[in-house]
Amino acid sequence: MAQQTITIIGGGLVGALLAQQLAQRGFAVEVYEKRPDPRLSGFLGGRSINLALAERGLQALRTAGLADDVLQRAVMMRGRMVHGRDGNSGLQRYGVDDSEVIWSVSRGALNMLLLDAAEAAGVQFHFEQSLVSADFDAQRIRLADAAGVERELPVGMLIGADGAGSAVRATMNAHSPLGERIESLGHAYKELEIPPAGELPVGVLQLSGGHDQYALEPHALHIWPRGGYMCIALPNTEGSFTVTLFLPAQGAAPSFATLPDAMAAAAFFSEQFPDLLPLIPRFSEDFDSHPVGTLSTLYLQRWHLDGRALLIGDAAHAIVPFHGQGMNCGFEDTVVLANLLAAAPNDSAEVFAEFQRVRQPNADAIATMALENYVEMRDSVADPHYLAKRELGALLAERAPQHYMARYRLVTFSHVPYAYALERGRAQDRLLEQLLRDTPNVADIDIEAAARLFRSNLEPLPRLRHG
Repeated sequence: MAQQTITIIGGGLVGALLAQQLAQRGFAVEVYEKRPDPRLSGFLGGRSINLALAERGLQALRTAGLADDVLQRAVMMRGRMVHGRDGNSGLQRYGVDDSEVIWSVSRGALNMLLLDAAEAAGVQFHFEQSLVSADFDAQRIRLADAAGVERELPVGMLIGADGAGSAVRATMNAHSPLGERIESLGHAYKELEIPPAGELPVGVLQLSGGHDQYALEPHALHIWPRGGYMCIALPNTEGSFTVTLFLPAQGAAPSFATLPDAMAAAAFFSEQFPDLLPLIPRFSEDFDSHPVGTLSTLYLQRWHLDGRALLIGDAAHAIVPFHGQGMNCGFEDTVVLANLLAAAPNDSAEVFAEFQRVRQPNADAIATMALENYVEMRDSVADPHYLAKRELGALLAERAPQHYMARYRLVTFSHVPYAYALERGRAQDRLLEQLLRDTPNVADIDIEAAARLFRSNLEPLPRLRHG
């Protein structure tokens, strides 16, 4: 096994999981993280406090021996609970049954679990250490501590797992341009909170559909779709929900530019989300104190500098959060990279090139699908044509399971490459549109003839790995 130490910048979710997997494979790993150790100082928020864990991420955690520990700290979500303007709600399942669910996990709790696991595997962590600069020719990096005191270190192999605002990417780009392109969505977000049911008046809870300590049905991702914007809510283990408002950043109402303060926002909520507003008792303080987050997609032509430095996770391919796959994609990255390095520990240039060759088409594909899913979540989930396609797809999944699986299920509950899921989804969608164009009412469609259309036009699906 290679004796050179692997240096990782970034001790968040992807950095910690990668470090643990490399250490398990016999590498010496040092991790430098700019924030304090969350196990000592408490987790610093500012980014979404819970995340959707799906099969790809779970498979990476299984590889690391951590899946069971994580699931004990997670809340199952069976599907989307869609809340209409009229106050009525209905569940749209993600999968066929409870074997196909996603899990709401706390970012902070997951990060601390991964740090513990990596340390147990022998990883050395150094907190409150920010990357200042890197000299890739001399193979040295400069770090600064919390007091601003700087020091230099030699590095062999450098991996940037430091997120969308990656300092490693900036230093690599300064050394040799990476072909960076950042596309802003033009929409932004703000987080609010529904507290546990015990903190809300009984009258408010009577119509909300919650149970036990939850104000809403706990086993669902809640969506209030309103066309060009939406709210979502994800459950937390202690009974609260993290609510996120997604709106255009600028422009005519409604946008964040037209909601300058909590008073304006409360008036907007009382009109557009009247069933949600009473569940957020600290609405005014949350709205005025929580920052507005931006949403962008990152594209790079190059993820590495020969064998000296590589970007992974959001540092290489940050995406918008609307497919719940950012963390899952990053976790999938870690397994691919750890396996490649274990197979060729002394040829980092070839490993880094192969990693980009394998992962970049899939990162591009999930970026595309995440953008498409925003439109679906904020608009299509309440659209009759979308609901007809969903109904027809469910019938075909029963009648022709070798030839039809909804794209969401391919992405979320299987391990097929994202790029395959994107192309297969488009091919399936063309056939669904063809069937509904001829007969817009699903009840009037000959399902056996529809199944024959799929069998004659599409290759059988690959063997799908679940769990």
